Parts: sequence; structure tokens; C-alpha cells
Amino acid sequence: MSPIRLLVPMSLALLAACSSQPGQNLTVEKQSQCPAKLHNGQNLIVTLPSNPTTGYRWAIQDSAGGVLHALGPEVYSNPEDAGIVGSAGISTWRFQAFATGTGRLRLTSQQPWAPEVLPVDTFDCAISVN
Repeated sequence: MSPIRLLVPMSLALLAACSSQPGQNLTVEKQSQCPAKLHNGQNLIVTLPSNPTTGYRWAIQDSAGGVLHALGPEVYSNPEDAGIVGSAGISTWRFQAFATGTGRLRLTSQQPWAPEVLPVDTFDCAISVN
């Protein structure tokens, strides 16, 4: 049998296997998408509106450390078409589920030099990993 004839069935088998796996990434962009249910090994991507030029920054208060671990620091991006200095952007965090269980992912937005002032925004998401 020629190698090309083997390639087609193998490719179809690989595609079928991939389609039966849960999505590797779950993106959460707002509080209403919580609670988040993940499978062990799945990635959680959290994207929140952000504008550090105003002095307000998101800070992780609870990282659901018993079930999630961070895949890197916060990444801030500014839309390319904004064209306005000081315009808002998006802050993104990436986590990976590593253990079965539950936890809370909680972030607050406030000015870091004024911790006594209440946060202007809070993101609080229950996390469940199975």
C-alpha cells in the first residue's frame, strides 16, 4: 500500500480524536460567564477591560491555587485602531487546571498606592476542575 493511501485514514483518525477532546482553552470575559468548569489540563484565559494609564490595575487576590497555576504574568494589550493616548485596552491572564477540585479566582481593580480605597471593580469566579 502506498504511503499516500495510509496518510488519508490516519489524518481522519487524528481529526476524529481531536474533535472528541474537550477544548483546550476556556475564555472568560465577564463575571456572568462564571462559574467556570474545566477539565484537568485545560487552559483558562481571563480577559478583562483595563486602562492602567488611569492608575487602576487589576491585582489577583485569590488565584484558585489549589486547582489552577498561572502560565505567565498579566499581558496588557491596547487595540491598534484606538489611536488615542490613554485609551482602554484588555488585560489577559492564562492559567492551567492541574488538579481536581474547586477554588476561587478573584481579581480587584484599584490604584496600588491607595489600598485603603475600595476597588472600583471586582472579578470573582468560582472554578471547578474535574
